[in-house]
Amino acid sequence: MEILWDDAPLSVREVKRRLGRSKLAYTTVMTTLDRLYRKGLLARTKNGLAFVYQPAIDRAEYQRRVVQAALTPLLEQGAGPVLAAFVDVAAGTDAENLDRLEQLIAARRRQR
Repeated sequence: MEILWDDAPLSVREVKRRLGRSKLAYTTVMTTLDRLYRKGLLARTKNGLAFVYQPAIDRAEYQRRVVQAALTPLLEQGAGPVLAAFVDVAAGTDAENLDRLEQLIAARRRQR
C-alpha cells in the first residue's frame, strides 16, 4: 500500500521493482495486489495487457480499518483490559492523545 500511496498508478512489474531486492516472485506480487483489489483496498484499470493499480482508500481510512479489525474481536472478549491498554499506548506515544481521546468520546456521546 505504501508504494502505491507514494506513486500510483503502478503495474505489478513496477510494484515488484519498487520492492527492491525483495525475493518475492512476480506472481506473489500479482496475487497480493489482486487480493487487495478484491478487498476494496485497491482500484485497477486495464493498461494494454496489464492492470495498473492505485489505492481505493487513503492512509487514514486504511489505518481506521486495520484498528477496527484488530480491536473488534478483542473488545468482544472483554473491553476493560483492551481499552486500558489502548489509553496507555496512546498516552505514552503523545501526551496530547489523551485530550484527543476525550474530544472524540465527547463528540461520539453528542451524536447519540
